[in-house]
Amino acid sequence: MTTQVAPTSHFYTSLRMRLHYLDWGNSSAPTLILVHGGFDHARSWDWTARALSKDYHVIVPDLRGHGDSAWSAEGSYMMANFVYDLAQLVEQLGREPVTLVGHSLGGSIALRYTGMFPDKVSRIVAIEGLGLSPLRIEEEAQKAAPDLLRAWIDKRKAGARRSRRHYPTIEAAVARMRERNDHLSVEQAMHLTIHGVNRNEDGSYRWKFDPYLRDAAPQVGSDFELPEFWSRITCPTLLCLGLDSWASNPVKDGRAGHFQNARLAEFTDAGHWLHHDQFDQFITELRAFLTN
Repeated sequence: MTTQVAPTSHFYTSLRMRLHYLDWGNSSAPTLILVHGGFDHARSWDWTARALSKDYHVIVPDLRGHGDSAWSAEGSYMMANFVYDLAQLVEQLGREPVTLVGHSLGGSIALRYTGMFPDKVSRIVAIEGLGLSPLRIEEEAQKAAPDLLRAWIDKRKAGARRSRRHYPTIEAAVARMRERNDHLSVEQAMHLTIHGVNRNEDGSYRWKFDPYLRDAAPQVGSDFELPEFWSRITCPTLLCLGLDSWASNPVKDGRAGHFQNARLAEFTDAGHWLHHDQFDQFITELRAFLTN
């Protein structure tokens, strides 16, 4: 009878915050870090981590404000802080160069880190982690900074008055999870939900992530500056796109051209969470990229 691999929990400190990560063992193997997206958590990567843990030392952090990591006391989540957290984790592990795989927000964090420290990353995979499309960036550029900041303040005030949503049963939370991604199987949604909720005193459930992650404060140059990071990445880069996703195709819109050594992998019948929607195809593509 074989024992299924399970991770151990660990914590580290970054910018005075206690942050959590999972270690899937095999510490003598090359280090691979999986970085989840917004409103998600480290256990979202369990299937991928388990598949790769025989060949890699897989590390999976909970981003600040997510999973079992601490929430910001100010309810402030700046991109610079997320990138610092990743830099701190890599430094504390002391096993560079590392391989990075990031989804959405996690991909954007990983790409920024790699652009700053290209010698510390051997390969990087970004699952729809390129930020806003060029068209959306142009649209945002037309908005006046005072108007953007005022709109954010108004949204924050409204959010502070709004009570957090509770779910009476775990099944109700699972149903909400599947509303967000109808590609998920019941089994996948149950796993993601069980690890993504805390239970309240009255027996109801609520998501672990900090609700202040919604409506993040305007960040000057956040998406405008991204090509500067991409152009400094020297390692092989795999960009992944779900063809049922809202994300823009980086080859067609020109963003892929900023990379020195990148290729695009497209996934049919897959949305923004393509690593869940087409797991077998994703793992096959990922393994081929990591070993070639």
